[in-house]
Amino acid sequence: MEVAELTRELVSIPSHADETAAGDYIEAWLRRETDADVVRDEVGNVIARRSGDVGAGAGAGAGVGSRTDSSPGAETTPAGRSLALVGHHDVVEPADAQLDDGEYVLEERDGRLYGRGAADMKGAVAAALLAFRDATIGSNEGEENGDGDGDGAAELVFASFVGEEVGGVGARRAIDRGFGPDYAIVGEGSTGYSGPGVTDVAVAHKGRRGSTITARGTAAHASEVGAGENAIYRATDAVDRVRDLEPPSVEVAGETLEGSLAVTEIEGGSAMNVVPDRCELTVDERTVPGERAALERVEDLAGVEWTVDQDLPPMRCDDEAFATAVLEAADDAQSGSPELITKPHATDAGWLAEAGTECVICGAAEPSEAHTEDESVSLEVLERCRETYRTVAASWLG
Repeated sequence: MEVAELTRELVSIPSHADETAAGDYIEAWLRRETDADVVRDEVGNVIARRSGDVGAGAGAGAGVGSRTDSSPGAETTPAGRSLALVGHHDVVEPADAQLDDGEYVLEERDGRLYGRGAADMKGAVAAALLAFRDATIGSNEGEENGDGDGDGAAELVFASFVGEEVGGVGARRAIDRGFGPDYAIVGEGSTGYSGPGVTDVAVAHKGRRGSTITARGTAAHASEVGAGENAIYRATDAVDRVRDLEPPSVEVAGETLEGSLAVTEIEGGSAMNVVPDRCELTVDERTVPGERAALERVEDLAGVEWTVDQDLPPMRCDDEAFATAVLEAADDAQSGSPELITKPHATDAGWLAEAGTECVICGAAEPSEAHTEDESVSLEVLERCRETYRTVAASWLG
């Protein structure tokens, strides 16, 4: 099975501290296996493009669907219908059991490949590479697909980003430089949500906003508490305010996607006998498309400031026809009955959706599989993903 062999090759390449070698492999594979226009940008993203009226492996390099950016080296291309198969080739740091003398340990048993990055998400990258090579796409004259406005050649894009695990560094850089496909399938995990072993299609996921609440007061000796202003007391008032906020929720795909708020850290005080003049809280907020908790209300309290440290955007697909097309392809590729579902985790799909790309998520990883000591992926499901991606590319861009 070609997808299994390619996954083994990718997973064997360490990429938790430096993605260069994995990016080298992907770039070389694309140049060897396809005639696509392949670009490796300055941060290490690998992006390849094929245009319409070509079969497997042929490509014309016109960047249909990319936004205009006047900066040097940016993508500047005409408008047209484009579909991207998106993944990332960085991984989180492996556990000791996943390393042997600095090399990644690979093991295959019971139809699964075990190793750091197998599920998150080099397996899906392998499936996307093969689908990108093998899909036949047309000129997109708009007779049968989507909104039917076909105003130019269809384009199929492959993109593997760096830095997804550290806040979407690669995706954000690519978007800033003009990367903007009309549609994208992001190969993060969507298997096992509606039922065991079923590969579903996620049409929404939560985001994450991490923030700091800083309470300031006036220091004093603890024997004279009235001489100071206790920053910890002000911080606890802020905690009460956070607890009173109602996390937002939205209805997507027939289910409620609920956000959440939690104070997760507190730091303050300098000595047992000193009224503290500073106290900091960290807040973990899971956001939903179109809604945010009103955390700014803590700044109504005296001596309290609120700052956002990280804001990973949520995602929601608003193109029903596209979501349905991917669902039908996933259904055809498996014996189970996939559904449109939502995910609790932020992905690069959030950055793409925020920039205007209609995204869905379809991939082999299962809930609670990524980042684990025994991370693994089903080789059968990878083949299913490969066929799903290939079918969507052919039907959506036919």
